[in-house]
Amino acid sequence: MRLIIYGLPRQFLPDGFSPRDHMSFMRFVNPDNGATITGEAGDNIGRGGRKLIYFKDESAHYERPEKVEAALADNTRVQIDISSVNGLGNVFHRRREAGVEWVPHNPALSDATNVFIMDWRDHPAKSPEWYAARKAKSVADGLTHVFAQEVDRNYAASVDGVIIPAEWVKSAIGAAEKLGFTDSGPWGAALDVADGGGDRNALAKRKGSVLKSVEEWGEADTGATARRAVTACADLGAMDLQYDSVGIGAGVKAETNRLVAENLMPKTLRLVPWNAGATPLDPDGHVIEGDKASPKNKDFYANVKAQAWWQLRRRFERTHRAVTEGVAFKPDDMISLPVDLPALRQVEKELSQATVGKNGSLKLIVNKSPEGTKSPNMADAIVMAFWPMKARGSMVITDEMLARSGMR
Repeated sequence: MRLIIYGLPRQFLPDGFSPRDHMSFMRFVNPDNGATITGEAGDNIGRGGRKLIYFKDESAHYERPEKVEAALADNTRVQIDISSVNGLGNVFHRRREAGVEWVPHNPALSDATNVFIMDWRDHPAKSPEWYAARKAKSVADGLTHVFAQEVDRNYAASVDGVIIPAEWVKSAIGAAEKLGFTDSGPWGAALDVADGGGDRNALAKRKGSVLKSVEEWGEADTGATARRAVTACADLGAMDLQYDSVGIGAGVKAETNRLVAENLMPKTLRLVPWNAGATPLDPDGHVIEGDKASPKNKDFYANVKAQAWWQLRRRFERTHRAVTEGVAFKPDDMISLPVDLPALRQVEKELSQATVGKNGSLKLIVNKSPEGTKSPNMADAIVMAFWPMKARGSMVITDEMLARSGMR
C-alpha cells in the first residue's frame, strides 16, 4: 500500500496528506475525510470496530479461524477472503464450497459468497513449461501432494484415502483425442435426485466411454426434475436413464408412470432404478476379473455405491496410465471427459472429493462428503452413468456381466 501511494502523482493525494503524519505503523489516514486503511493480526481482528470492507489474507491458514470469524461477525458487511488452499473442512473451504463462482461481466450476488478463482494460467509470467518444471521438481522431491495443493488448488491433496486422485481426472480430460478412440457405443444417462435442503439435481449423459454432458440444477419438485431429465434424453435414441430411486427419488418413478399412462414417454427411453445401498452386483464375481485370488465382490464392497465408485476409479486409473505411460487398454475400459465441458473445474473437484473407508465388517465404503464439503451431485451422476444396472427379471445385471455371458 505504501508503494502504491508513493507512486501516485501528488494531484491524486488527499488535501493535506503527509506520508510522515498520515502513514504510521499499520494505519493510513485520509486527512480530508477521516477514512482509514488499517492492518490487524491475531484472533480478535476487527472486534469492536466497524469497517466498510475487510480483507483477510491467507485465511485458509489461520490457526483459530472460528475465533476470527466471531470477532469479525459485526464488523463489516463486505468480507473478502484471499488464500491458497489448505485442505478440507476449514472455514475458508466451507465458505468457498457454499459460494457461487462469479462469472466475469456478470453482477455480483448480494445474497451469496461470490467466488473468484485466480489460476496459475492467469499469471502472465507462468507458462506450461513453468508448470511442467515445477511439477517435475515436486516429483523428484517426493512432494507431489504439496504441488497439487499449492499449484493445482486441490483441496483434497493432503487428504488420505481419496478414491480418484485429481491427477487421474486431469489425464482423462480430452483422453479420447489423446488416445485416438471415439464415442462409439450406446447412449446412457443417470439422474441424481436432490434429497432436499440445499442439494441439487444432476444429470450425466455418456456415449460409449465418453462423457457427453453433465449438468445440475435446483428443483425441489421431483415431477419437474423427472420431466426435465426425460426431455433431455428424448432425442438420443434407445437408452436407459437410471435414477436414484431411494427416498425422495421415488417421486421420479411416480411422474414417469404418469407420462407412460398418458402416452407421453419416449418409446426409446427406459427408466432403471438405482439403489446405492443395495448389495453389490455379481456378488460371487471377483474384484479383479479373472483373478480368483482377489476378493469376491460381496466380501470387498459394502454396497453398490462403493462398487460403482471403485469401478469408476479403475476407469480413471487405466486412462491415466494410457496417457502418461502408454499402456494399452480397451477404450471400453477407460473414460474421457470433454475439454469444453461446462463446469469442468467443479466436476474435477467433485470426482476427487470422495474418500474410502471400511465398515464394521471391513468392507469398502465411500464417504462422498468429507467434513466441510457439499454432496458431489454431478460426480454421483457420472458414477451412476458409467456403472449401469440393467433389470432382467428379478436380477440386476451390468453391461460387463452381459458381455462375459455372450448376451451382448
